[in-house]
Amino acid sequence: METDRAVLAELARLRSRLPDLTATVIAGVDGMLLAYDAPGLQPETIAALAAANLGLTQRFAQTVGHGDLRETMIQSSGGYVAIYAAGLRTLLAVLARPSANVARIHHEARRTARRLGELLDPVEARPPAPAPPHVVPVEGQVPLAKRTPMAALQSSVPGQRAG
Repeated sequence: METDRAVLAELARLRSRLPDLTATVIAGVDGMLLAYDAPGLQPETIAALAAANLGLTQRFAQTVGHGDLRETMIQSSGGYVAIYAAGLRTLLAVLARPSANVARIHHEARRTARRLGELLDPVEARPPAPAPPHVVPVEGQVPLAKRTPMAALQSSVPGQRAG
């Protein structure tokens, strides 16, 4: 499938840009494993735990009135685990060494998560694009006239154009 190749290519690009990553996992928010690059680890377990973590922290963010969760970061003595919402139904989990540059992880993984969301969310599940602003005329107000460039206006002097 073309989507599968594109997803794996995104993982490969992320790993090439961040050499301190030790694993990457893409999962559904239900914990089902979708794709991974996790040598020596159990990707199914990482997918399930990442989904549980994302769900719990999402609930926490909503409870305190902070809206939709975008990411969560865990720092431990052995390194970092960062989990990013990747669209409406998918997450990206990245594991990194303790020496990793956290700001760079966030920068690169956020971009990757956004692209994964575009690849994996069905078109009908994506939020609609915002509608252009609609101006409602106030009662008694005359709408503005259409503007014309100065070069197109007639001069008050016969035979000459403004400009």
